[in-house]
Amino acid sequence: METLLKKALQEADVDYLQIVIEERRLTQIEYSGPQLEQIGTTTNRGGNVRACHRGGWGFVSFTDLSDLKKYVREACRQAKMVGQKKTTLTHLTREEAEIHPHFEIDPQAIPLEDKENLIRRYNQIILSVPKIQTSRSIYRDLKIDQYIATSEGKLIHQEKLYTGASLRATAKDGTNVQQVLESVGQTKGFEVVEGLEERAEEIAKDAVELLSAPKVTPGLYTVILDQKLAGVFTHEAFGHLSEADFLSENPQFKERMRLGDRFGPDELSIVDDATLPQENGSFGYDEEGVPAQKTYLIKDGILVGRLHSRETAALMGEEPTGNARAISYLFPPLVRMSNTFIEPRDYEFERMVSEVPDGIYAVDMLGGNTDLEMFTFSAQKAYRIVKGKIKGMIRDVVLSGNVFDTLKRIDAIGNDLSLFGGLGGCGKGRQFPLPVSDGSPHLRIKEVLIG
Repeated sequence: METLLKKALQEADVDYLQIVIEERRLTQIEYSGPQLEQIGTTTNRGGNVRACHRGGWGFVSFTDLSDLKKYVREACRQAKMVGQKKTTLTHLTREEAEIHPHFEIDPQAIPLEDKENLIRRYNQIILSVPKIQTSRSIYRDLKIDQYIATSEGKLIHQEKLYTGASLRATAKDGTNVQQVLESVGQTKGFEVVEGLEERAEEIAKDAVELLSAPKVTPGLYTVILDQKLAGVFTHEAFGHLSEADFLSENPQFKERMRLGDRFGPDELSIVDDATLPQENGSFGYDEEGVPAQKTYLIKDGILVGRLHSRETAALMGEEPTGNARAISYLFPPLVRMSNTFIEPRDYEFERMVSEVPDGIYAVDMLGGNTDLEMFTFSAQKAYRIVKGKIKGMIRDVVLSGNVFDTLKRIDAIGNDLSLFGGLGGCGKGRQFPLPVSDGSPHLRIKEVLIG
């Protein structure tokens, strides 16, 4: 493969050229209610060529490797047609590297029948709980064998392995329908999806309990977010605003996201870190061949960084952060997050709750959306906090607000950081799902609008 790539690169007559070759092997099993809807393993192979000339980009994807030189020439032709300015990319040194995943149990070595038995068992546990109307249970493992070669002398060979499962329970009582979801996923082996029996039963019972839970009374509350919901808030409401392809094209928000400005209390630090062992958003090199890095976005309450590709870093006079990512060889890379989280501080969860006379404990996320700095998130379930004690479950808890104002109202950060991957992933620019992890310690935020 290395010889093939190096010969094809010799066809380049542009400022910059990159070739990506991938082989992908995917196993997926899916139950909807008691019915097995999908089972099987698929393998595909393909790649892409990206060329840049005078600031213009050409992109060609393919599944036939027999004439790689032809695709190189076509990408170069496209780049020359649109290039009118100057190619601006940060410099990368020549490098050759091999990256391999670490795991306990290779999912590729597990028989398909054993994988089906496992996800069917979880599905049956959910369906066995009274008042559960239906379920959706999915198993997935994906192995990617990837080569990245550039005209600058970069040659990366890396393997990626993702394993995960998603369990959803739906309870119904008349027109009242409630759902609870659990999703796990990491760059580990089959061990990630084992031992979920108790969790399958728990989400089913939670969905049933939500049927009789009272609706929340709208208003302003002190809210404690659990690690999952706080992580999703960090990723969706703030992380996407830190992606430099968005900022470089939006002067208003580039000014709003000015480095050195205060964005929260001294205790608040937000990080994107692709180097964490075996997290769902971890990798060795991004799709431009830039090494994975740890990047502070907020440090001690101050905005100190953003996420970059090589092009956005050069345009903004900053350093690349290794965040140019693509979901497959069919797409060019975009600036994307990896593992995004709030760093822990020293608050015990029990102390955090005990100091709230009247509030809400919101757990996990059911759905939501963001519109620039405005956000709306629905908690999967929630509980009232009364006189420093967690009381009964409530439902229909929807958190809304402005992310910049909300960050500044954080008044307690826990010591119990957890990160969560899953089968869903992140979506951007028609590319979904991109494997990521997000997380946080428990967070306490004052004056959150609940609807």
